[in-house]
Amino acid sequence: MSAVWDFADFDDHEHVHMFRDRASGLTAVIAVHSTHLGPGAGGVRYWHYPQRAAAITDALRLSRGMSYKNAMAGLPMGGGKGVILADEHGAKTPELLAAFGRAVESLGGAYVTAEDVGITDADMVQISKHTKHVSGLPVASGEAGGDPGPLTALGVYLGIKAAIREGLNTDSAKDVRIAIQGVGSVGSGVARRLAAEGAKLTLADVNLARAKELADELGAELADSAAIMEIEADVLSPNALGAILTEASIEKLRVPIVAGGANNQLATAADGQRIHDRGIVYAPDYVINAGGIINVALEYLGQTQGRGGSREEVESRIHLIPGRLAEIWAESKASGTPASSVADRMAQKLIGRG
Repeated sequence: MSAVWDFADFDDHEHVHMFRDRASGLTAVIAVHSTHLGPGAGGVRYWHYPQRAAAITDALRLSRGMSYKNAMAGLPMGGGKGVILADEHGAKTPELLAAFGRAVESLGGAYVTAEDVGITDADMVQISKHTKHVSGLPVASGEAGGDPGPLTALGVYLGIKAAIREGLNTDSAKDVRIAIQGVGSVGSGVARRLAAEGAKLTLADVNLARAKELADELGAELADSAAIMEIEADVLSPNALGAILTEASIEKLRVPIVAGGANNQLATAADGQRIHDRGIVYAPDYVINAGGIINVALEYLGQTQGRGGSREEVESRIHLIPGRLAEIWAESKASGTPASSVADRMAQKLIGRG
């Protein structure tokens, strides 16, 4: 295997750590991209990777995305990400979570962990028994923190509304045709908000039963998880895993807008140019999906530094997301530069790499 700095997605990361605990079965990667603005903050993902190198790539890409996301959200936090490699036949045990908590603690606060794909609120409680550098724990009503999914969904919904305004010149989602790929914690929250406004939804998920249940609830249509990428609609909203916008898939898009909560939607940087060349309004993912990290970051800062911590402040910051997107699109129009590149340049400047 190549050294980590030879990986294509290595981007002058400050730390990349590999952890192995034989007793619990933990194999994990923690990547810290930047601490220019504060400790590297980002969730931990529990996922099965057929090849271990793919887990390192995921950690590198996701931690860089968290640097950009936290910077663009105006948070005094850097970017980091944890990945726990799930054994195909193993189980996520308290012992494994405890070992991951000890791994986080060993970094001395350079990385603050939170919930991500495959990790639950209960898992975060288990991890918190072994490190204080953790967020996304159950909190009292009115306080920041807890499950970040609903707050991510709020930001994505507001971002989709901004994209509709930008691309369709209307302030309402009523009768707008929106194809949603992925109806987990974030996608389902987005779907319910849009359905309440009268949007015409088509839903897809690798978990067909979950998608059908939500479609029945909302009166939405169903599509295959892959086929939804080619559906004719006003908006495609990716809310599952990333790297779905490729040279091949972008060519087949039949929508004027792409706006969703999935991380790392562009498979490569060149795909940002491709989607721009097609005249599609694109909402950079780490800008539109910042609601969850705003929530858990303010929880952590409130607990450790007394710098925030209320749900009111969380929602106030999330409501700034449409304005940031509008700023990116305005600069993209003025410069002829893809929205993805505009956002990257803004974020890089904020973390001292402009």
